Amino acid sequence: MQPAGNILSELDRSPPSAIPRTPVAGSVVWDAASLRPSDGIVKLDAEALHELRSVVAVLRDNPLPVEMLEPDCFRLDACRQMMARVKETLDAGVGFVIIDKLPMDEFSKEEAKAVYWILSQLVSRPVAQSWDGKMIYDVTDLGKPPGNGVRPDVTNAEQNFHTDNSYNVCAPDYVALLCLRPAKEGGISSIVSFHTVYNQMLAKHPRLVDRLFGPYLFDRNKEHAPDAPPVISHPLMQVVNGRLTSRLSHRHVVNGYRMAGVQLDPLSEDALETLETTMNQPHLIREFFFEPGQIQIVDNRRLGHRRTGYTDFNDEDMKRHLVRLWLRTEGRRFYNG
Repeated sequence: MQPAGNILSELDRSPPSAIPRTPVAGSVVWDAASLRPSDGIVKLDAEALHELRSVVAVLRDNPLPVEMLEPDCFRLDACRQMMARVKETLDAGVGFVIIDKLPMDEFSKEEAKAVYWILSQLVSRPVAQSWDGKMIYDVTDLGKPPGNGVRPDVTNAEQNFHTDNSYNVCAPDYVALLCLRPAKEGGISSIVSFHTVYNQMLAKHPRLVDRLFGPYLFDRNKEHAPDAPPVISHPLMQVVNGRLTSRLSHRHVVNGYRMAGVQLDPLSEDALETLETTMNQPHLIREFFFEPGQIQIVDNRRLGHRRTGYTDFNDEDMKRHLVRLWLRTEGRRFYNG
């Protein structure tokens, strides 16, 4: 068993939050049937595309590391208007956006990354995605099996619904993905509204709701300083600034209890597994098959996301390749905020 000093408890820093006793409401409460095909889709119009072509032309003559690029260095009036609509949709709308799409027949992979980096900053600040400070994360199969210290996003294995960095101190507000290349087969992305899931739990399993607001143990996936606790304790659901938020990774919870040598009690296990079953109901899920050049951004506090397992091409240049950014408004840009 991990000694108490080897478990980082967030309750030491913030008290338990109030539990909503009535269904939550708003545009982010949706299911597959209530969403229109156009919901969350933002087309890259001619003016915005012209501005991005101008950005690429400047960068071809003036190379600079992507992390040094700032929107204020370019004239981006149409792009700013587009990304303002994106942020409004994320915060007050359905909670997800697909920007359709960068012209990958014109832009190189590095040029597309640069444009994506610039556009994302018009939503919020990119922050570190790993303890060693990596800002831009390539999501591609490295041929490793999932496990402690290996993120599922660098494997081709199927994922559970989760929120990014649920297993550490400072989760991103938004998760962005740029598709450079899809998989040969599979790799279908899905999202689910935790607000819709919560309402179902409240209606069908009210006795389990309170437990979701109590602490669970998470494996920190070796994303911490060498002498830091390897396990963290925090609730699956909280109310933050008046809004219901979720932080979940089923795999990291199961591993967290195993690492701590603690047995999940029946109520805690029932709440965790019922939440998992509720999220996976097909009628609650919106699916996407990424096309090259598309950018997906999701509210990481109110939506869960996953992808199916996939089969890739043998040719390295053809393999599935997404580029991920984490965006966060508050705290420092360090991994732990």
